[in-house]
Amino acid sequence: MRYWWKMIALLGIGVLCAPAFGANPARPGALNYIEGVAHLQDKQLNVKDVGSTELNAGDVLATDEGKAEILLTPGVFLRIDDHSAVKMISPGLTLTQVELVRGRAGVEVDEIYPANDLEIIDGGVATQLMKTGYYEFSAAPAVAMVFKGKAEVKTAEGKYIEVKGHRELALVAPVSGEPAKFDTRKAEDEFYGWSRLRSQYLAEANNQIAGEYVGVAGFYPGWYWDPYMWDYTFIGMYPYWSPFGFGFYPPWWGGYWGGGYYYGGHGYGGRGFSGGGPHGVGGGGGHR
Repeated sequence: MRYWWKMIALLGIGVLCAPAFGANPARPGALNYIEGVAHLQDKQLNVKDVGSTELNAGDVLATDEGKAEILLTPGVFLRIDDHSAVKMISPGLTLTQVELVRGRAGVEVDEIYPANDLEIIDGGVATQLMKTGYYEFSAAPAVAMVFKGKAEVKTAEGKYIEVKGHRELALVAPVSGEPAKFDTRKAEDEFYGWSRLRSQYLAEANNQIAGEYVGVAGFYPGWYWDPYMWDYTFIGMYPYWSPFGFGFYPPWWGGYWGGGYYYGGHGYGGRGFSGGGPHGVGGGGGHR
């Protein structure tokens, strides 16, 4: 039964994602993963909500003992830690704004265009993410950390403070001063490790389904549903690597052939992971 369910679901990818068969349903704010206890407004979320639930403007996603991931613009994933909450301000493609209400959030930016205005509001201060990379935000105290990439923090005077990789900036209004360097190795805690693991799973999902779109008329970059991992992954026009070093490939690229995928452009194992697969040790079982 499981084999046939997977085959039917895989055939359904074309209906969900390929423009030759229908519109891509995912948009900024789509719920892509949960583990443990998470709520959208007053509703407790479960596995059935993944891929079918979206945060509209004004909606709040919160966790207790749990974590969650939502999609922003194609190629951008926002994740929240235990006991954290985010509020969707604007779910548009050209203006995407999310407010950190409490706790911590991480943003993996694997693809971004000049037309994307992607902002995280923390402590009442807006930070625009400018380049691919990985970013973290905390609410108490309000701090923006750039592990890799570049961000611009808007001041009360309408000016911008540039924050580059390995730098952090306190987001206490009125924002001032220079970004300070931080030790990324000490900052790579459990939440960072979880975000890295999610990036690895998403790269695996890309590798599992990208080949299904070879020769599909009208293919375009965007979110594509993987029924095996039960989440959306990103398939672009070109190969690229996440800030954690995991490879994502277009349909016509051979990087995923042979059952493995690339880590930082070099072979990095196959599809079996120690710890019991995509939701083994460290992966969290609450999603399934």
